[in-house]
Amino acid sequence: MPVIECDVETARERLEEAGVTVESGNTDHERWRASRGGATAVAYDDKVVIQGGNPQDIEALLREGGGRAHVYFDGACRGNPGPAATGWVIVSGDGIVAEGGERIGTATNNQAEYEALIAALEAARDYGYDEIHVRGDSELIVKQVRGEYDTNNPELREKRVTVRELLTAFDEWTLEHVPREVNDRADDLANEALDQG
Repeated sequence: MPVIECDVETARERLEEAGVTVESGNTDHERWRASRGGATAVAYDDKVVIQGGNPQDIEALLREGGGRAHVYFDGACRGNPGPAATGWVIVSGDGIVAEGGERIGTATNNQAEYEALIAALEAARDYGYDEIHVRGDSELIVKQVRGEYDTNNPELREKRVTVRELLTAFDEWTLEHVPREVNDRADDLANEALDQG
């Protein structure tokens, strides 16, 4: 449950500018509350508490932008193609900022890896980071995005274009292949999402 210490009126304005409906609080202590994407933000005198299944949907709108983060991604697939899921983690100097994992239906392992990378980059963009260092354990995906390998599959080529477009949102970025054990949290999130399906 993220807690953001901030000027709650400025936070309210940010949410309203993003199209989020802000309502009066339910108790004398609550200044206001707002819901978006399965999460609810409740404002008190000098902080906003976010509850719910996807707190990052609101948290990204309220956090100050900028800074540097490490982004990890992984896709999981049972069968190739088969049931698939994504997992991603954003880490800053303060620890884990956000993480997520979800089932994406039937896909190949490479499709799942790309979908995980796309979800991770969208989250990092929404959090407003200027600089990201992206890490994944799929050498193929990393080298395709960096232009070291060709992408012959039309669907993967399209996903690579999406990734490259998302990367333009950052002032600086790197993308590197890492061993699976370095990427274990993203891997766990992808597999947990598959297990819940």
